[in-house]
Amino acid sequence: MFGIKSSKIINDINTILLPPICFGCNAQLFRGEHLLCTVCRYDLPITDYNFDEENEIDRVFYGRVPIKKASSFLFFSKIGIVKNLLHQLKYKNQEHIGNFLGDWYGEIMLKQGFSAAIDVVVPVPLHPKKHKKRGYNQVDAFAKQLAKHLEAKFVNDVLIKTANTRTQSKKSRLSRLQSGQNLYKVKEVEKLRSKKILLVDDIVTTGATLEACAAALHKIENIEIYVATMAFVPKLMN
Repeated sequence: MFGIKSSKIINDINTILLPPICFGCNAQLFRGEHLLCTVCRYDLPITDYNFDEENEIDRVFYGRVPIKKASSFLFFSKIGIVKNLLHQLKYKNQEHIGNFLGDWYGEIMLKQGFSAAIDVVVPVPLHPKKHKKRGYNQVDAFAKQLAKHLEAKFVNDVLIKTANTRTQSKKSRLSRLQSGQNLYKVKEVEKLRSKKILLVDDIVTTGATLEACAAALHKIENIEIYVATMAFVPKLMN
């Protein structure tokens, strides 16, 4: 009992010396707030997209690659809460932000009645060199939480990135088509054959990266691919 009280006292002292701040606005967090202050949490631009009705993300992939359905949790803008969150997640070792967003979006997906009976959740991979440098894939924690809520298997060792390329969205359409042909490959095909796959990424802009991943996955027999991302960049920003 003393140990529990001591731990609480130490945590309170740490909170006073190094008070936690909101990743959205840098304001100090108060007891009961986690990662985001109440104001930023309320202002978070959550999309109304779901896995039943057609949305703007679905249309990104029309005529490019077969995607059964696509959706995203948040709208991304050049400044604001979402950009701050993803920057901290991707570049500042704040991997727990992925858990936070994945848990929240997983609950929303269930409340929306998402009933695709997903078998496998697959995160978009990093190249091994980039993964080693960063220490983690910023998509993994988000994808794991979605898998947990959907009672699906999290699989992050079958889709492989073969080249350490620069961001796909910065290339021309022709260049993406050419370089994306073999940018991703699948190993241990049996893990995914005849499965319903939820392909997960952090952000979708032009859809080039997800298109290349889906093209590699569609070499497997009898699969369906769904897409979920943390954030989506509306057309006005592309």
